[in-house]
Amino acid sequence: MSRRAVESVPVLVVGGSLVGLSTSVFLGRLGIEHLLVERHAATSTHPRGRGNNLRTMELFRTAGVEQDIRVAASALTGNDGVLQVSTLSTGDRRWIVKAIDTDTPLGGDTPLSRITSSGWCLCSQNDLEPVLLRHAQALGGDIRFGTELVSFTQDAEGVHAEVRDRDSGETRIIHTQYLVAADGPRSPVRERLNITQSGPGALFHNVSIMFRSKKLQDVVGDRHFVVCYITDPAGEGALLPVDNREQWVFHAPWAPDRGERLDAFTDARIVAHIRAAAGVPDLDVEVIAKAPWHAADRVADSYGEGRVFLAGDSAHEMPPTGAFGSNTGIQDAHNLAWKIAAVLRGWAGPGLLDTYETERRPVALATTARALFQAGEEQHPGYTPEKRKDDPADALTVALCYRYPSGAVVGTDPDAAIVPDRFQLGGAPGSRAPHLWVTTRDGRRISTLDLYERSFVVLTGPEGEAWRTAARSVSARLGVPVEGYVVGPDHDLVPENGADWAVPHGTTQSGAVLVRPDGFVAWRSPSLVLDAERALTETLMTVLRRETPPNAVAEPRRTTATGQPLATAPDERV
Repeated sequence: MSRRAVESVPVLVVGGSLVGLSTSVFLGRLGIEHLLVERHAATSTHPRGRGNNLRTMELFRTAGVEQDIRVAASALTGNDGVLQVSTLSTGDRRWIVKAIDTDTPLGGDTPLSRITSSGWCLCSQNDLEPVLLRHAQALGGDIRFGTELVSFTQDAEGVHAEVRDRDSGETRIIHTQYLVAADGPRSPVRERLNITQSGPGALFHNVSIMFRSKKLQDVVGDRHFVVCYITDPAGEGALLPVDNREQWVFHAPWAPDRGERLDAFTDARIVAHIRAAAGVPDLDVEVIAKAPWHAADRVADSYGEGRVFLAGDSAHEMPPTGAFGSNTGIQDAHNLAWKIAAVLRGWAGPGLLDTYETERRPVALATTARALFQAGEEQHPGYTPEKRKDDPADALTVALCYRYPSGAVVGTDPDAAIVPDRFQLGGAPGSRAPHLWVTTRDGRRISTLDLYERSFVVLTGPEGEAWRTAARSVSARLGVPVEGYVVGPDHDLVPENGADWAVPHGTTQSGAVLVRPDGFVAWRSPSLVLDAERALTETLMTVLRRETPPNAVAEPRRTTATGQPLATAPDERV
């Protein structure tokens, strides 16, 4: 009997869709060696989830992926808004949402560029996944399609997984420190861990149909929508453009709970339904593909166990409206990636990984409330929710203003709402750090958000230069990457148009904010303190769950690109 091949890798990612590939990109950007396995043979061919919100695009910008995504999404650049009609050929129309991404989303005269470095992007999953795949591979990710996870166990040494090549049947044993399960709503990993879920469960079911029609463009005309809901009973459903020319997707109501079979959706039935939706009896319709599509509201009661973590749909299912599910999943991956990197590199204690669930699960619960409300507002086919007495926060507030009242943060309000009632970004600990356009010493125009990826960052004003000095000292003593910047005229970062950096960050010119690698504020000080080095040291020790006493002197831990410690001389302290 031949022995199975054995491999070792710091991180194993299971699932190669949007969240899994994003995890690979984020780990790759941090130099963490990893293996990703995906049971399907290639990336998605069906244009599924496609709305990428402002926060997700900020993350893709920092990761160097944004511009390629916008090129892939160019066919839908001009599409905006959510439309409702009885049929496409009738004159009635109602814009449920006239514009998703506006130049002044907060109203008044506040431009979008004042609150974010990026903007909403409509990129279908079949176009987005290949972009992420290319970047993941270029960053060193070992991506294996057609490979499935068979089983896994874990112990104090790590996770031991068996994977199988679906073509050859060959199996391999993978030894890894951590396993990230981005394996979808029916997550086999979650089931093997016996992690339960909470929530209403299934909400509605659709059949997602990809079809081609050359004449439908004439019927649609100049209405370049993101989605159009058709209310006529004979053609009820949702129409989504793929290329604004001849490729389209239609979501038709489906009732499997009443015994309706998927094979009842024959091509003839689909063609008749789409013609009724268009109001054109002889419309040319060529069915290309169809797939079942289930909307649900479920959140895992735990986001993992031991060295195994859930991300994306394996951790939470949300209604599709607003694309909150995919965006929340990508942001899960970003939160988890830097924490895994910090632990692997030795500058954080294992307890930092416990904050992944502490921070991300409440966000999923709060975001679901907004997704449910929007599904009702848009009258998604097959779904009639109960009306809420209170409207949840708007989509922009949900995307940018959610916060972590507890976790890898210091000085937060533990009773603060996860999502505030109104848009507010003020640099409070636990919130996404404010965006500010600045010029660097070498003349580059960047967003402050671009600084946050591979290290902690301390920002201070001209009266707080001692914070920058302290940051360098603490970084050397604790072996933690910490960069310090003075913000102001003739300093490290010069705000555009003379903007005041301190006000949006909720501090003063002598104060400081400590920002995590994921762009969330870990802590802030309203002014310069007597012992800035000690304050930063104690804060980082708390945030990173370090057990070493604050007064201990530690040399920076040197690591390989995989996060493994370099060999040291017998007398070298690590």
